[in-house]
Amino acid sequence: MSVEVRPLARGEVAAAVAVLLGGTLSPAAERPGDPDAYWRAAEETAARGGAVLVALEDGEIVGLCQVMVLRHFQHAGGLVAELESVHVREDRRGRGVGGRLLEAAEALARERGCYRVQLTSNLVRVDAHRFYEAHGYGATHRGFKKAL
Repeated sequence: MSVEVRPLARGEVAAAVAVLLGGTLSPAAERPGDPDAYWRAAEETAARGGAVLVALEDGEIVGLCQVMVLRHFQHAGGLVAELESVHVREDRRGRGVGGRLLEAAEALARERGCYRVQLTSNLVRVDAHRFYEAHGYGATHRGFKKAL
């Protein structure tokens, strides 16, 4: 099956949120009944040079990835792409969907002039860590988060 990866369209928000809900570790934090909130996030991401990418098989959304572009103070103000919300529907994992999402995210980052792509992955997601390492990502830093 071929996989198409492209930016999210307004009418696809509910399907993308369903994929997100299938993979998130914090489903209670989501509001699937408020698609406008997710669309605003996608629009703001695009306005800043990034995109919410969706992976489609036979026209059906089976994966997503948010690519945020931000300017670092270091590297002379160079641009970095931060990947968030990388999710592939459980029944489509292991079929190349995630790899295609990463390829598209990296291509977007190159087009925007980013010098690096980075992401964090929850410590419990051991399979995801293997996936990222197989795609050339290294566990070079230790991340910290604090809920507000």
